[in-house]
Amino acid sequence: MGAAAVRIPRDRRQASKAESRVAILDAARRVAARDGARDMSLRGVAAEAGFAPAALYGYFRNKDELLLALAADDLTALARAMRGGGAGLAGAAAAALHLLSETETMAAASGALTGSPSDIKDKAGDAERLFNGRLIAALKALSDASGLSTGSRENQCDVVLLAASLAGLALLARSGRLNALGFTPEEMIARLDTRFKA
Repeated sequence: MGAAAVRIPRDRRQASKAESRVAILDAARRVAARDGARDMSLRGVAAEAGFAPAALYGYFRNKDELLLALAADDLTALARAMRGGGAGLAGAAAAALHLLSETETMAAASGALTGSPSDIKDKAGDAERLFNGRLIAALKALSDASGLSTGSRENQCDVVLLAASLAGLALLARSGRLNALGFTPEEMIARLDTRFKA
């Protein structure tokens, strides 16, 4: 039997596993939207996806890994939205704020992240490494949109401050607190744009 004959079934298995993983993530996103990401259970996700609960463990070790995978997907969408937002920082910030206001996976996944930076190299699993890589890509997209080169530590700090501001604004907007305080997202984005002009 040739190498090509052995590779075809393995390729099919890998493609089938990837399709199942996508189906699980889609189901998890529906459950998170319905029940809240923090209250999502693996049993509920399995039922939504049409899998036996134990089958999910072949894809995700626990709820934390599933939350990190959802958040990593959201970070990819976030980076894409910021790149396509147009109009510099204001456009990217508006796109980011809209997307972050629509999902709570980032906030829910924060509890799944490893503690201190020294732990990250030792304890981070594949899900956390994927999340970290996608976070860096989203920060790079924000850096590009804002015109802040990442060549200096000062600019890197500014990009992280921008990202933290957007995450905080999304939390306030999602909970209705931004409006209760008498501010609009557009007003806050304009202020950020003024403060962080390159």
